[in-house]
Amino acid sequence: MKKWLKKHKNFNFIAGAIITGVLLLTVLIGIFATPYDTTQMNVADKFAKPSFAHWMGCDNYGRDILSRVMEGMGNTFLIAVLTVLIGTVFGVIIGALCGYFGGLLDDILMRINDVLFSFPSILLALVIISLLGTGRLNVTLALGIAFIPSFARIVRSEVKKQCSLDYVKSAALMGAGHMRIIFVHILPNIMPVLLSSVMIGFNNAVLAEAGLSYLGIGVQPPAASLGRMLSEAQSFLFTAPWYAIFPGLVIVLTVLGFALLAEGTTEEE
Repeated sequence: MKKWLKKHKNFNFIAGAIITGVLLLTVLIGIFATPYDTTQMNVADKFAKPSFAHWMGCDNYGRDILSRVMEGMGNTFLIAVLTVLIGTVFGVIIGALCGYFGGLLDDILMRINDVLFSFPSILLALVIISLLGTGRLNVTLALGIAFIPSFARIVRSEVKKQCSLDYVKSAALMGAGHMRIIFVHILPNIMPVLLSSVMIGFNNAVLAEAGLSYLGIGVQPPAASLGRMLSEAQSFLFTAPWYAIFPGLVIVLTVLGFALLAEGTTEEE
């Protein structure tokens, strides 16, 4: 059974690495060049079907969908990465301090954290965006703040478990400072759980950004976004289904790839 589980996790990791590798390579290529100008309109190519000239077809403005998908992936991935970075950095600091010191600090910060965590991340982000306004920067800040509570809870739980182990007590007896124990001794030991949480968080950030852009409060035109493309394509599902299929497929593959990576990196119990 253990051998099967190990092979299963290895397969998940390899499959996830291949999928995410292809997607990230596409994003890197799109940063430097796309087949066509993503804002170039051509009436003659309006709703052009997928072909050798336009691999994913064209939209209602005659813009090349492949080029816009590549740019949209870059925008979506960048927002997702920054979102997870904000959530991870502040979540780790809050969770580590609360889990290690406990007491009044833990009570105050965790009660605030619980109040924020009681709201769905997307709803909390909508509230923040209503205060900050729309746009890529504000969406990134809103999602980053909304992701802090989940990372703080995970890190706090793991740090509390580690504090009861002998190596932490030994480090304290040897005179190691609190910050050294937290960030040098404890955090490396919870890294597998944290890494898995980061990948799941990236998935959630991609879906959240796509949802906000779909609603029109994320990435603003003429910049491309996967969610925005799905929103624009919903009126043409029957006349030009490829308009929605390809952005949607990229979102599905992104979520699948990082989910497989997250499952493949977890330690065997």
